[in-house]
Amino acid sequence: MSKLLLDLTPLREIPDYRRIFTAVSISNIGQQMTAVAVAIQVYDITKSSFAVGMVGLAQLLPLVVLGLFGGAMSDSYDRRTIGFVSAVGMAGSSLLLLIQALNDNQQAWPLYLFVAMSSGFYAVGNPARQAIIPRIVPKDLLQAANSLSFLTWNIGFTLGPLLGGVLIAATGNVGVAYAIDAIAFTVMMWAMWSLPKLPPMAGAPLKPNLSSVKEGLSFLKGKRNIQMTFYLDLVAMIFGMPRALFPAIALLWYGDSAVSTAAIVGLLTAAPALGAALSAIFSGPLQRVYKQGTAIVWAIVGWGAAITAFGMTKNLYLALFFLAVAGAADNISAIFRTTMMQVVIPDEYRGRLQGLFTVVVAGGPRLGDFESGTVAAVGGEQVSVVSGGLACIAFTYALVRWHKPFMKYDSRNPVA
Repeated sequence: MSKLLLDLTPLREIPDYRRIFTAVSISNIGQQMTAVAVAIQVYDITKSSFAVGMVGLAQLLPLVVLGLFGGAMSDSYDRRTIGFVSAVGMAGSSLLLLIQALNDNQQAWPLYLFVAMSSGFYAVGNPARQAIIPRIVPKDLLQAANSLSFLTWNIGFTLGPLLGGVLIAATGNVGVAYAIDAIAFTVMMWAMWSLPKLPPMAGAPLKPNLSSVKEGLSFLKGKRNIQMTFYLDLVAMIFGMPRALFPAIALLWYGDSAVSTAAIVGLLTAAPALGAALSAIFSGPLQRVYKQGTAIVWAIVGWGAAITAFGMTKNLYLALFFLAVAGAADNISAIFRTTMMQVVIPDEYRGRLQGLFTVVVAGGPRLGDFESGTVAAVGGEQVSVVSGGLACIAFTYALVRWHKPFMKYDSRNPVA
């Protein structure tokens, strides 16, 4: 049985990692409560899936610009300090969201502005937090640490939407989600501040500037296996992420349910994360998978197929099941993609490449929000979901045809 479950060694033996795990678990719950609250509030104000999709677009620009620059900062400055400052900034953004809710705001633009601010601080801090892990965790425990890290993310993605949906339904006010989010970030501040100093390694650029960002991007030239991890994740998230449609789907597909619309939004949002969390808990066998490129490709095909199936059913229980399967597949892909990056990238480049990783991993779903909302505005929510899932599978096939050696990537002989 122990071989089936995830390895808890990093939590038992590395106190610094244990603190980060705890802080990320708690702050993610708050963040996902806020994500549900913003979607519900924007849809309530506008009655438009396109407007909800625009939330993703508002988050995208700061993610792209500051994600790349934040990665360069993480190679040039103390990663602990960057993580702390970004946590303070994200707490402030949540406070601004709370203030507009308490003032009964009836316009969408303040929400776009404040989520853009939060996205910017996240883009600066996340590369630092991710680049810290290989500094405090031995190489032989990295995959176990990544499985645990994705578990904690998915705990937040599961509990946050559920709690957010239930509390908003019970109180009739989105402000409760924003308040909890602001408080949760104080735990992240504590975790970052309690780390030892993590100054730049030898060979890192002295100052973050455009040249150091370009140098980080140039590192990827010719490294098609790493490029493929980025391209495949973008395909999955841009075409197969129907999150922006959940408020409309909850109302239009399941509006006659005894469960309130806000609670259904929470269930739909939480289902992929629940599946991902279960796949992380039972991730023991993944330690023995060496053909990681093949595993990533089949996981993303599974994601696209499950999203397609979700779009073809109007049964709430089946819908939640298919979303959970999709989340499990996405988590398996994420574990292997992250491990590949951490193994083949030297420490002096990790911050900048984690910045790019942040842009892709966090920016892809934002583009997905915009894509799904736009298609829904033209063809309806069902067309948007089904076409997105099928497009995910088709583009994955095209990428594998472009770089066939990716399917042969073996972790015992890693090649970038």
